[in-house]
Amino acid sequence: MDVMERIDQQVKNNPVVIFMKGSPQMPQCGFSMRAAQALQATGVEFAYVNVLTDPEIFENLPRYADWPTFPQIYINHELIGGCDITLEMYQSGELTKMCQEATATA
Repeated sequence: MDVMERIDQQVKNNPVVIFMKGSPQMPQCGFSMRAAQALQATGVEFAYVNVLTDPEIFENLPRYADWPTFPQIYINHELIGGCDITLEMYQSGELTKMCQEATATA
């Protein structure tokens, strides 16, 4: 399976997934840390992919959805965005609602 298929599989097999530097428990970048904290605050289970442990994903993820930076958050197979967008959505209540809806239908 090539790297784009592996990325696609992660996005399609998980209602909520974050591609981040590190893990939610041990983030390796401030942006990843804040985005993961926002997801954790929704109370919904989510998957994560540590892009630092997979050089192929690190190099190719920006091409997958034409988004150049990390983290990348996908809900219901769609790119939501990175850290700033995720935090704005959390503060407005939209992130929690989207995550709950995504996991309810999974």
